Amino acid sequence: MFINAQCTGEKKIGDEDCFVLKLSIDPATPGSRNDGPAEIIRHVLYGYFSQKTGLLVFIEDTHLTRIQSTGAEAVYWETTIASYVQDYKKIDGINIAHSGHSIVTLYKFGEEPMSHTKTKMEEMWSIEEVAFNVEGLSMDYFLPPSEVGKEITILDQ
Repeated sequence: MFINAQCTGEKKIGDEDCFVLKLSIDPATPGSRNDGPAEIIRHVLYGYFSQKTGLLVFIEDTHLTRIQSTGAEAVYWETTIASYVQDYKKIDGINIAHSGHSIVTLYKFGEEPMSHTKTKMEEMWSIEEVAFNVEGLSMDYFLPPSEVGKEITILDQ
């Protein structure tokens, strides 16, 4: 989906010196992701990685979508999700973030200034390590999410 990742410079996030990686959606791809009257115009992702550890510190993902219903004025939605990623711990040799802070901003605008609205939501999140350490589960098995269903066929090897 993304092509031509670019290092766009450096920025300090908190007390971490970071390099910034910009990923832009391939201009041919948005058409394949459009749904009915909704058209994705732009999708850009910025990742801020620690220069010291190489780990992701901050990520900002922005979508601009145009919604044009027949006979109605076009309405634009810009959705930005900005997440601070922290508290990395090694799980089976892989660094996994265990907490963070996400801010979602929804900005709706159209031709009429009175129709402009901005909504902001914030969430502090954490991951309990116990989710990575299921007692009694060997490495030979996988427990699917509950929404997948109850029937699982195990094939003999």
